[in-house]
Amino acid sequence: AIVNIMFEEGKVTVIIGTQFGDEGKGKIVDAISGNFNYVCRAQGGSNAGHTVVVNGQKYAFHLIPSGILRPDTKVIIGCVCTLTIGNGVVLHLPSLVKEISDIETKCNSNIKSRILISERAHIVFDFHQKIDRISDSLKGENR
Repeated sequence: AIVNIMFEEGKVTVIIGTQFGDEGKGKIVDAISGNFNYVCRAQGGSNAGHTVVVNGQKYAFHLIPSGILRPDTKVIIGCVCTLTIGNGVVLHLPSLVKEISDIETKCNSNIKSRILISERAHIVFDFHQKIDRISDSLKGENR
């Protein structure tokens, strides 16, 4: 669902998924992000993802919104925009560093200065992922 909201400062478009992830939200963000100054990611982790193809080059996104490929768009991860990573995002730093490196290599551009990360984003360490895998394996087929 795409929801348009008008604030005093300007228009906000929100893309919301209701099918547990596989609705194509990332492709929608990629298609319309050129119309916005900021693209924000409010929740989720690196286990999710989407792929877009630009000028024949394939990009895989997990933490960073695909709007980063637009040179004038800032990305926010969390609540504040540019390219933003928000409060509800579960952030695994090695995955973020790799994703930034992969994108910069493919698009031959420095994107780090256009990414803002909320100070309230949740940091996930490798041991958290190991605990999660062990917990899932102990549940067996009952998970």
